[in-house]
Amino acid sequence: MTEAASASGRPPVDFPSQIGVWWASETWAMPDAQAVARDIEAMGYGSLFLPEIGFKDALVESQAFLAATDRLVVGTGIANIHVRIPSAAETAGRMLNALYPHRFMLGLGVSHAPLVEGNLGGKYAKPLATMRDYLDRMAAVPEAFEPGSGRPVRLLAALGPKMIELSGTHADGAHPYLVLPDQTRVTREILGADKWIVSEQAVAIGGDEDQRMQWAHGHLMAYSGLPNYRNSWLRQGFDESDLVPGGSDRLARRIVSVGSVDDAAASLRAHLDAGADHVVVQVLGDNPTIDPRPALRELAAALGL
Repeated sequence: MTEAASASGRPPVDFPSQIGVWWASETWAMPDAQAVARDIEAMGYGSLFLPEIGFKDALVESQAFLAATDRLVVGTGIANIHVRIPSAAETAGRMLNALYPHRFMLGLGVSHAPLVEGNLGGKYAKPLATMRDYLDRMAAVPEAFEPGSGRPVRLLAALGPKMIELSGTHADGAHPYLVLPDQTRVTREILGADKWIVSEQAVAIGGDEDQRMQWAHGHLMAYSGLPNYRNSWLRQGFDESDLVPGGSDRLARRIVSVGSVDDAAASLRAHLDAGADHVVVQVLGDNPTIDPRPALRELAAALGL
């Protein structure tokens, strides 16, 4: 993957494989979470991406996961730009890149108004302008801060066409979340060949059909009330009847891979076929911070990792 990245002119990332993991570990004690990361690496997955919702600092967590593993790429999916000032995000990224070259990806996102204004007490203004200004301020940080390190690959949580375009002009690519493979293809068409695309795919495997659908609807419950995702799903061909709390069955079955381990493996490959460089799988269950390892072991075997 690194050689291909260098040939295309984009910053290199040393992914051990094209399939990684997206896992919310915020309620885990860090030593236990580090053990999960080591197991994820041993299974053959190439990355661990983690969210930031306003409790644990995603960049501190990233350093802990990088320190606990040997080759695993760690990415933020995403670091909330309302949590820290641009210079702090920039210099933290540079430090991680200096300590763990080509193993850290800084995913950034504007988050959502209810989280920013409710939980964080901030102000949620025009997302595109806010993100552009934040990236410009990051780029203005002098090289004297962590000299010689270079910066890590920057990805944007980009769903709409304008944010996707910004992820190409002001960053190194995009981290699509809760999208169909067709949207990964649209993202590639907008960005061209020389930008990174790391797509997320949620899967509901194990249990019986009713349990799997319960997990899928539960996962979509919070997102189905957020304008960013509602608008994204409408652009992807869904309609207002699909945007009920937790999503319609049609939305849940298509956005989440609901079914067998082989179905889940096929959904991941579909994003790669559509133009993603790397795909991160999010294992669903009774709560967002379940231990993903049992399902990941089955999936690793199906993927031949």
